[in-house]
Amino acid sequence: MKNFMKLFKRFIVSAFILYGYNVIAVNFNMMVPFNIFTIAFTFILGAPGLFALVLFKLLLI
Repeated sequence: MKNFMKLFKRFIVSAFILYGYNVIAVNFNMMVPFNIFTIAFTFILGAPGLFALVLFKLLLI
């Protein structure tokens, strides 16, 4: 049960980090989609995952 709670907290923190980034990035028109896949990517890789998503977004546009 402890491991599940740790994973759940990390998932919630990942969602808040992605949401916080989107709140700041809306001014620069560099938002990352807020869906289960981007949250999971941020959950697995952490801050480097968010950086990779932003870099991927910049390279596609």
